[in-house]
Amino acid sequence: MKALTGLLLLVFGHGVSSVLHSLHYFSTASSGLTAFPEFVGVGMVDEVQMIHYDSVSKRVVPKQDWMERYTIREDPDYLERETGRFLGNQQTFKANIGIVKQRFNQTGGAHMFQFMYGCELDDDDDSTDGYRQYGYDGEDFISFDLKTLTWVAPVRQAVPTKQKWDQNKAQLQYIKNYQTKECVDWLKKYLVYGKSTLQRTERPRVSLLQRSPSSPVVCHATGFYPDRVVVFWRRDGQELHEQVDPGEVLPNHDGTFQVSVDLNLTAVPQEDWGRYECVVQLKGIEDISTPLDPALIRTNWGKSGLTIPIIIGVLVLLLAAAAVVGVLLYKKRNASDQRHKPVGSDTSSENTEGQNPAPEAQPLTTGQS
Repeated sequence: MKALTGLLLLVFGHGVSSVLHSLHYFSTASSGLTAFPEFVGVGMVDEVQMIHYDSVSKRVVPKQDWMERYTIREDPDYLERETGRFLGNQQTFKANIGIVKQRFNQTGGAHMFQFMYGCELDDDDDSTDGYRQYGYDGEDFISFDLKTLTWVAPVRQAVPTKQKWDQNKAQLQYIKNYQTKECVDWLKKYLVYGKSTLQRTERPRVSLLQRSPSSPVVCHATGFYPDRVVVFWRRDGQELHEQVDPGEVLPNHDGTFQVSVDLNLTAVPQEDWGRYECVVQLKGIEDISTPLDPALIRTNWGKSGLTIPIIIGVLVLLLAAAAVVGVLLYKKRNASDQRHKPVGSDTSSENTEGQNPAPEAQPLTTGQS
């Protein structure tokens, strides 16, 4: 559940017949970073950002056309209401990061406090999962165990928070209800409203790339949607588990995704290359198989010279993604109808009123840290 892998979800192995839908909310508070907003929050459906807030603009903005239509037609007060939630949550996070710094005996430097929660829905069997997690400087700080309805503190600095939150039985039940029902209901609503975008299928474009004669051959798939893709190399019809280096699914600027899988052929004579092929699997389309043919490989030393621009493009996309999502550091793969409040503050550490379906970020303490 660490670092930037957090946000980007990749399913390796076979079995793409089932699609896992998700509704995620991420918030990041920072201190000591002059070039980065003190607070950033986003909401995402199926890994597609739908709303964005930061402490510079101090307002929530829709990031998808379908979400903008929703706020206009279905819930005109949505943006104003959510802006208020984020403003309050921003203050809670500012206090929390100060508390955590004190617990770690830190006085200065650059630090980040993260919060992620949401739910997932398997469209094959309607099974669901939910999660609620906090992190500090890229490491787990405290998380909610949905099965036991208790908080898990992986570091001793989080134990006071666990002890305090475990005593609030009403809040524990409320979080359970949100993660297992209300969040899922809102996810289904978003999937219907944004169906043309969220439930579409776009066929990937597949290329073979190689930087130099001694470099691995890269199978690069891009332009596909959704992001649940399987890309692998095989030899003589058998999937390779050695010689390969799978990458992560990365977002493209147009809402599609890309991924690369390297194949190391250092010890393989070129006359055996014909035994290899790259296979891309995406639900709703036939498997795409690309043979390892030297004539199909784009290189830096050949006539096409396309590898460098692609690599540069990937780097630019990575930087853009990091800026947009606010250094979202979380993922949990084995991770609402009238007044939806995806993120907000709760200065009393209790939030059980029916009008607030989305559990909010909690202060770590109300007294001594």
